Amino acid sequence: MKKTKTKSRSEPKARSAARNSERSVPYRKPALRSEAFVRALTDAKACLNDSETLLALFNDAAKKAAAVPREPFKECWPYLQTMLRLVRAYHRGEYDQIPDNALLWIVAALSYLIDPFDLIPDATPVLGFVDDATVIEFVTDKTRQTLDDFMMWETAAV
Repeated sequence: MKKTKTKSRSEPKARSAARNSERSVPYRKPALRSEAFVRALTDAKACLNDSETLLALFNDAAKKAAAVPREPFKECWPYLQTMLRLVRAYHRGEYDQIPDNALLWIVAALSYLIDPFDLIPDATPVLGFVDDATVIEFVTDKTRQTLDDFMMWETAAV
C-alpha cells in the first residue's frame, strides 16, 4: 500500500510570499525589461568609449531634465541631478572614483531619459515620464552609494 503525501499547510503561504517578493524585484518592471532599456544599456557602453558621445549625452540629458516635470521622479529628482553632475565631472576628468559598472548604469539611465520613444513615449500626456522615473529610481537604488560618495566629494571640494 502506497502512502500518500500530504501537503503542508504552510506551502501555499510560502508560495504566496515568493510570488509577492518576485513582484517587488525591479527587473520585473516593464520599463526595465523593455527594448528601450536594452538599447539604453548598449548606447551607454558606446558612450563610455567615446568622450564626445558622452558629452553629447550629458548635454541632451541636462536639457531634457530641465524640461521634464518633477512629479514622476519624486524623491529621485535630486539623484537625477547628481547623476548629471557626476557625468559632467567624470567627462572633465575632475572625478574618477566611480566603479565602471555604476558609471554604466548611470549613463544608461540618462540615455533612457533622452530617448523619446522608450516604453511610454514622452509625448504621452501624464504618463510619458513614468517609465523614465522608474528607470531613474532603479539606477538610483543600484548606485546610491556611488552617488552619495560623489556628493560627499563635491562638498569636500568646495
